[in-house]
Amino acid sequence: MRIVLLGPPGAGKGTQARRLADRYGLAVIGTGDIFRDHVARGTPLGREAKAYMDRGEYVPDRIAVEMVLARLDQPDAREGFILDGFPRTVPQAQALERALTEAGRPLDAVLNFKISDEMAVKRLTSRLVCPNCKRVYNLSFKPPRVEGTCDVCGHELQLRNDDDEATILRRLDVYRTQTEPLVLYFWERGLLRDIDAEAPEEVVADRTIEAISDLSDLEA
Repeated sequence: MRIVLLGPPGAGKGTQARRLADRYGLAVIGTGDIFRDHVARGTPLGREAKAYMDRGEYVPDRIAVEMVLARLDQPDAREGFILDGFPRTVPQAQALERALTEAGRPLDAVLNFKISDEMAVKRLTSRLVCPNCKRVYNLSFKPPRVEGTCDVCGHELQLRNDDDEATILRRLDVYRTQTEPLVLYFWERGLLRDIDAEAPEEVVADRTIEAISDLSDLEA
């Protein structure tokens, strides 16, 4: 299975990506992790990306596409993957589809997690993240069993610096302007599957499984 996850900040894409990965044995690929890896290793692409990131600018499509395609060619992604955070623009989507089609590995589906701005703000302003294993908790919807401590690895949980309301609203605006055109693009390609994500995690998980239940290469 080869899928892309779309949705605004707070839609729960990361949580559902982990659930799908556990269920179907897929690699979860996030552009943030790829960028950080290249920057940490000081690769030529990493040095280029860092120059843009240090200025607070988006990494150009050319660099992002090259990094992601290299990652998709690694052994753990050849049998299937979940892309979270990529593509972010229509040119990136076109480059991704072209490369995958040429390799005989076309996308199977694009899952679009839909929530309101109000729900996004409510979720993100009460979100806690484990800096070690990256598990996400929420004080309102999914608190840890022990206050301030990750259930999985025991590390101290942290608030993200960009999870204040003003920053969240700016991120939602950027999403609508730059990333939401992908919804129309993938709909026109016949790949889009909408999921109402304004529900508890378990309910959204069930809806996600149902949305891809027709894909013939899935193994429950």
